Amino acid sequence: MKIIDYIALILVVIGAVNWGLIGFFKFDLVRVICGDMTLLARIVYAAVGISGLYAISYFGRLRND
Repeated sequence: MKIIDYIALILVVIGAVNWGLIGFFKFDLVRVICGDMTLLARIVYAAVGISGLYAISYFGRLRND
């Protein structure tokens, strides 16, 4: 499970950086790299969203340590 945790964390960080770029500079890096709502861009957005939901489980695991 540890590899899934790292992948999820990397995707959450990518999402956070992208949202930061959108908020500060109105620059959507995923759109620039993958195109405007292409299938690839939608996959990236979906993977980031699923990773964010998965990362919620980190709270329960941190409490148990």
